[in-house]
Amino acid sequence: MKKLLMGTVAATLLATSGLAAEYTLKFSHVVSANTPKGKAADFFEKRLEELSGGKIDVQVYPSSQLYNDNAVVKALRLNSVQMAAPSFSKFGKIVPNLALFDLPFLFKDIDHLHRVQDGEVGQKLKDMVTAKGIVALDFWDNGFKQFSSSKKALIMPEDAEGQKFRIMSSKVLEEQIKAVGGNPQMMPFSEVYSGLQQGVIDAAENPISNIYTKKFHEVQKYLSISNHGYLGYLVVMSKKFWNSLPADLQANVKQAMKEATAKEREYAQQLNDSQFEQIKKYAKETGKLEIIELTPEQKEAWRKKVSTIYPDFYSDRKIGKDLIEGALNTK
Repeated sequence: MKKLLMGTVAATLLATSGLAAEYTLKFSHVVSANTPKGKAADFFEKRLEELSGGKIDVQVYPSSQLYNDNAVVKALRLNSVQMAAPSFSKFGKIVPNLALFDLPFLFKDIDHLHRVQDGEVGQKLKDMVTAKGIVALDFWDNGFKQFSSSKKALIMPEDAEGQKFRIMSSKVLEEQIKAVGGNPQMMPFSEVYSGLQQGVIDAAENPISNIYTKKFHEVQKYLSISNHGYLGYLVVMSKKFWNSLPADLQANVKQAMKEATAKEREYAQQLNDSQFEQIKKYAKETGKLEIIELTPEQKEAWRKKVSTIYPDFYSDRKIGKDLIEGALNTK
């Protein structure tokens, strides 16, 4: 009985290890807990607490409970929060080189992308961020972007001629659309559905998750599976917090992050696949959406056309020739 009681007490202490923790790590993110990012953050919490033997108490705050992505970088610098996973676009003013991931048709497939992120190019980018006073830990996936349109199916580059494309605020994306004869229109994400519905814009580019959750497929006639661009997140940590950790706990953070990154990529792919199936179901049942999976030859035609913009971003103040060529040459 005594052994059973002691075991229960030990289990309780382990489960509430935050009470005896030496460090508290607040992880702020802007999405819900059931998204790939949210689930990976929760995985990281459990794994780091386990690896550190309860010395680090990880507290995950989803859905912008603490900060939105626009404010979180400043909060990290002040160590008001210790960890976050903003989208690449939030680092534009700090490290514009992260616009590498905006370049169209730069990555052959998801495996090539991950080899770039996990290799020399990815490390250079993380070092650039870390040099600005925020410790860059790893890249997490949202997904590849696809083209959609209500005006004309986007199969070959010339199909974009004259179409009004909604884009995020990005010089790379602006030049991408201009390269194929389209008209780039910067528009807040919250206005995209009504813009497509009312014909203010003809076309857009989004990952499957955005298309499905925001129902863009219901106000577009054509969806081209192009995988032409990428949206992702960079997991970052407060430098003050990182420097406060002894070497063994830093190693624990790195290990937990490595495992969480592998999980996040799995979650993102699973979600992409399941939501794409729902979009295909909608297309089949309603007949209102045509889905075109671009062939390798069609993708190559697009790549040849849009890759003409790459040299415009060779300057280190933009992206950098070494990073662009490094990504292209990553085996």
